[in-house]
Amino acid sequence: MLAEQRREEILKIVKDRKTISVPELCTLLNSSESTIRRDLVLLDRQNRLVRLHGGAALPEKHYVMMDELFADKYELMSEEKQMIGKLAAGLIRPNAFVYIDAGTTTERLVDCISEKNAVYVTNSIGHARKLLQKGLRVILPGGELKEKTEAMVGADTVDAIRKFHFTIGFWGVNGLNREIGYTTPEMNEAVVKKISMEQTAERYVLADRSKFSLVSPVTFGDFEDAVIITDSLPDPSYADCENIRIAGD
Repeated sequence: MLAEQRREEILKIVKDRKTISVPELCTLLNSSESTIRRDLVLLDRQNRLVRLHGGAALPEKHYVMMDELFADKYELMSEEKQMIGKLAAGLIRPNAFVYIDAGTTTERLVDCISEKNAVYVTNSIGHARKLLQKGLRVILPGGELKEKTEAMVGADTVDAIRKFHFTIGFWGVNGLNREIGYTTPEMNEAVVKKISMEQTAERYVLADRSKFSLVSPVTFGDFEDAVIITDSLPDPSYADCENIRIAGD
């Protein structure tokens, strides 16, 4: 058995049993203890399982329970966000009706936008200001201003967005997970994300590699609902996903 095949078998066994010991893996795979231990070290480094004393287990989901302040998040993964924003901006075509979600990664998209023959709708007052300074046509829905993310939320925001039919849209995310989908910590913001996504034909989630496999309390979309634009894949388990685009490739 080739090394990669053996590691895939280890993952299947761990997924089925939840936890397993090294001796059991040696017996099941007819391999030496040193070989199995090397495999577990590698798989642990790839975040595909958790190596325990004498065995292995499924990794626990990592939860993000609340939003950070916009200013605190702005410089995190800055170069990666810039790459993502540049790729996303290149997708906007003339005569597009564009939705742009609030967030620090979508702000990099705003910085990179050059298409002037389009209409832009955003629930971020910061994004709206930057778009206006570029001489672009901007629509800002009403609603309540959320302090941490500088986003417009609430019933008035949702009612306004329901009236629109966007040709293309871009969303930020706190966590994305194949089983759970796209998540964010707060219900009011999740509703705005969900409705705006439903009103959009061509949908993109902008997420650097640190967002993969994270889970926040509220799901606003299924994993297959949008194309993900990211800087790289932190987890090989996402390598077979057809809805992921890597910036820079």
